[in-house]
Amino acid sequence: MTAEQPSLLRILKEDLDVVVARDPSIRNRREALLHAALPALWVYRIAHRMHLHGLRIAARLVSRHARRATAVEIHPGAVLGRRVFIDHGAAVVIGETAVVGDDVTIYHQVTLGAVGWWNDCKRPEGTRRHPVIGHHVVLGTNATVLGPVRIGDHAVIGAHALVNKDVPPGARVLAATAIIKPAVTGPQQSALSA
Repeated sequence: MTAEQPSLLRILKEDLDVVVARDPSIRNRREALLHAALPALWVYRIAHRMHLHGLRIAARLVSRHARRATAVEIHPGAVLGRRVFIDHGAAVVIGETAVVGDDVTIYHQVTLGAVGWWNDCKRPEGTRRHPVIGHHVVLGTNATVLGPVRIGDHAVIGAHALVNKDVPPGARVLAATAIIKPAVTGPQQSALSA
């Protein structure tokens, strides 16, 4: 074990502490143990180490059980940094060659995916198919980042944004917001409700 690579136990403790620090609905570590996405992250940490040691099938089986229990799918080949916070967790997907930096926040329904088998099967073996996410990035609800793109440090990918190009450090990628129209009153309202 090198000085740069902390122990698994230390990383799991950091994961627990980040839930307490970033989720205002969590008051303490005991309550954080019930956080929906924490088990998915912890199982990923173990499955990733199995994957690195050549236990690919066993790692996939462990990951599959975590997905069924938590609705979070993290491929054991993906590389996740320290203090990654997955808020809510529902429908998060992180692909095999994705790399996620330290101190990243991922909201529910985020996909870090590939562009599709029709392109990916043509790539040379070992080529990255999934995004690289820098440090201190926020990925908003239902954000989708596809392909071997890079998201720079401190970037924010807003809710519902679709990203398929590199994003520079500190940039904000925002999807269009809803248009609010004034209420219809009088005879027009009667016609709309009919």
